[in-house]
Amino acid sequence: MNFSNNTPLNKILNGLFIPYAERVPDVKTITTAMKGIGLISKQEDIVNDHIAFRTLGVPNLGIASFEKIFLHHGYTKQDHYFFPKKKLDAYWYKPPHDHYPRVFISELKVDALSTTAQDIIYSYSKEIEKDPIEEIYLDDAEAVVDFLHQALWKLPSLNDYKTLLKESEYGAWVIYNRYYLNHYTISIHELPSPYNDLEFFNKFLQSIGVILNDAGGEIKTSRDKLLRQSSTIAQSVEASFENGETAEIAGSYVEFAERLPLPAFANLPKEKLTNAHRREGFETANADKIFESTFSDQINKNL
Repeated sequence: MNFSNNTPLNKILNGLFIPYAERVPDVKTITTAMKGIGLISKQEDIVNDHIAFRTLGVPNLGIASFEKIFLHHGYTKQDHYFFPKKKLDAYWYKPPHDHYPRVFISELKVDALSTTAQDIIYSYSKEIEKDPIEEIYLDDAEAVVDFLHQALWKLPSLNDYKTLLKESEYGAWVIYNRYYLNHYTISIHELPSPYNDLEFFNKFLQSIGVILNDAGGEIKTSRDKLLRQSSTIAQSVEASFENGETAEIAGSYVEFAERLPLPAFANLPKEKLTNAHRREGFETANADKIFESTFSDQINKNL
């Protein structure tokens, strides 16, 4: 994922990806292995299906705030998804051109949590007294990227993090990681055969030591069988908390998506297929299990 010309949107996407790739070693591992077998010649050859962000549903933040960045740069809001057990809402956003990734933004329904969890989250988010996006000149790519990597509230305590983790692993992730890029997604269907099949690609990943999220099965398949997804397990990062305490916590991960042609275009040659010919959007059941790429059950299973 790299956009060579210098439009603000290109700069924002590049500015997000570079620190993400440094923070998630699997990115380099996978890219290097793909180059080694001739699937790609450089990182920029990978087609990025979508990127994802996590937010908190509190005053002045959440989807209603965060989406302004991408709406300003030509994205259009699409379908809504609800995850009752995880207490999440989400939308996806269609890019202004097919060569840009889709965007998936989710939000924790904070008011649906216990009083204890709400009190912890509001003790940090109360520092945000107005929508911070309104303070940014959105055509200034550097300002946008800086904002997405800056602290939105004071450094959390390890105790608060662990308390949240017991009730909402999503909430704990956001209270520390904030707006870090949660994942980028390799479009498997764009790769040469036989690597354009997700089962085959997953075997390739496992052969290079990449560990996959197996919540709901390694491949999550939509009801219409046309959207198939898998993901790595989030790689741990050394996190510094209030009062100098440290702990290993979940960072970000890599996703893989295979979008099959819609039935009306099943016989169209691959070179003629565009996004319009393939399964669009997302699937709640798939995404529900992909979220668990950052959950302790997945991260700890191989310890």
